[in-house]
Amino acid sequence: MLIEVKEDLVSLIISDEEEKKEVLEKIKYLKSIQISQRSVLDLKLLAVGAFTPLDRFMGEEDYRNVVESMRLKSGTLFPIPITLPMEKEIAKDLKEGEWIVLRDPKNVPLAIMRVEEVYKWNLEYEAKNVLGTTDPRHPLVAEMHTWGEYYISGELKVIQLPKYYDFPEYRKTPKQVREEIKSLGLDKIVAFQTRNPMHRVHEELTKRAMEKVGGGLLLHPVVGLTKPGDVDVYTRMRIYKVLYEKYYDKKKTILAFLPLAMRMAGPREALWHGIIRRNYGATHFIVGRDHASPGKDSKGKPFYDPYEAQELFKKYEDEIGIKMVPFEELVYVPELDQYVEINEAKKRNLKYINISGTEIRENFLKQGRKLPEWFTRPEVAEILAETYVPKHKQGFCVWLTGLPCAGKSTIAEILATMLQARGRKVTLLDGDVVRTHLSRGLGFSKEDRITNILRVGFVASEIVKHNGVVICALVSPYRSARNQVRNMMEEGKFIEVFVDAPVEVCEERDVKGLYKKAKEGLIKGFTGVDDPYEPPVAPEVRVDTTKLTPEESALKILEFLKKEGFIKD
Repeated sequence: MLIEVKEDLVSLIISDEEEKKEVLEKIKYLKSIQISQRSVLDLKLLAVGAFTPLDRFMGEEDYRNVVESMRLKSGTLFPIPITLPMEKEIAKDLKEGEWIVLRDPKNVPLAIMRVEEVYKWNLEYEAKNVLGTTDPRHPLVAEMHTWGEYYISGELKVIQLPKYYDFPEYRKTPKQVREEIKSLGLDKIVAFQTRNPMHRVHEELTKRAMEKVGGGLLLHPVVGLTKPGDVDVYTRMRIYKVLYEKYYDKKKTILAFLPLAMRMAGPREALWHGIIRRNYGATHFIVGRDHASPGKDSKGKPFYDPYEAQELFKKYEDEIGIKMVPFEELVYVPELDQYVEINEAKKRNLKYINISGTEIRENFLKQGRKLPEWFTRPEVAEILAETYVPKHKQGFCVWLTGLPCAGKSTIAEILATMLQARGRKVTLLDGDVVRTHLSRGLGFSKEDRITNILRVGFVASEIVKHNGVVICALVSPYRSARNQVRNMMEEGKFIEVFVDAPVEVCEERDVKGLYKKAKEGLIKGFTGVDDPYEPPVAPEVRVDTTKLTPEESALKILEFLKKEGFIKD
């Protein structure tokens, strides 16, 4: 069915100054709740109408309809649940009808909410339906394991939006973009979604799309939460700015940064992106290969088929009110000095070349090699070159996981010495030491263990971000928590090492007698006895400590690091 797209955008921001003063006075006496950065970004886009027709985080009926059928209870198509997770301890104290303050992670008050619904959600149910997988290698699945057990919903009044000090001229609301489209006199405009640096192929694709629709272009890159490990947002924004200013016709092109928290949900996300761009005033939307895909699962298989998003979008484009401009993969043909769709190049027997994102990072940027001009503009190459250092000077994390007494700490100490002898400065984060200094006060419940793992992961990710080397030796029994740490770092910089030893061998090595105490019931929740250990599905390195000595195990890890280019011989 064709649903008429309303011109009116939802606006949740308090515009009346007197009402705002009253609310600011009122919040002094209200219960305050800090929300995650993902929820802050969702709140902002709700507030300015980017998620129109939504005017709140979804209540239970809308949520279940969206998860199961991609529709709100009204029947309107909306493929992604927009929800506000809450911890059980907080949710159980909320009373229906009470107003609460929503604050960002820095405690800045952003909005007040009248609590109307508090309901429990199910990770497997939501992940299977929305993402098509429960594999913790999917970045959102891994993150969902850290969310609270409940969702809350209710009327929202937004006091203020998060302030941005980076490129404020390109931080545009849907209303501002619509006004700019009108001022340029454009009746057709095609939107382009990206979360990566733009190269010549993207430039070619967008300009062809403009010609195809006979209109203008909305360059609309995501600068909120993207795939963990993506090129940092400031580098990307600098690239978008220089390309827009030097290589696009400003009479037909608008650049606006979108503070979206992506879900990496493939086909469903493509539809969602289309709805958002419709709300910003676009009439057409580019959907390319592997739209919003997080890559490969634990078994090395892509989460989504490459053109699955195009197929779903085509089915619903009339209903959501924005037409798709589909594109196949473009490749560069040297003899023509131009980009051609890959199927056409094959059909015409043309010799072509292309470079994958991984090759860009590994074979050019991390090796200090200049990117070819056919591939990227010189200004873009210069910005990217400033961001990267040679791989043997980059940071990385070796994460040793395994049962208690499997040999993690011993291997970690030997490996640390070997790396230091090769000129790398190493930080060693051992489970027992971390518990004493970083995680004092945490118990051994599943929740506290996950908190401990994520704390260590955060510290490790900061070390890696600044090109340091960190070795973490923790039991870290839960696969989802380890994958959440993996997602904190750039792709390839988290090296998971499974220190493999059967529980019987670990028990024999246990000089503290912890296994014995756990079996006698003196210790509760002990991994390997009455709490499960979830072994890695596809670790970068596996060391069998029943066959290898600690030194041999460390050498095996070192060989992997050499092969990956992190260590020079």
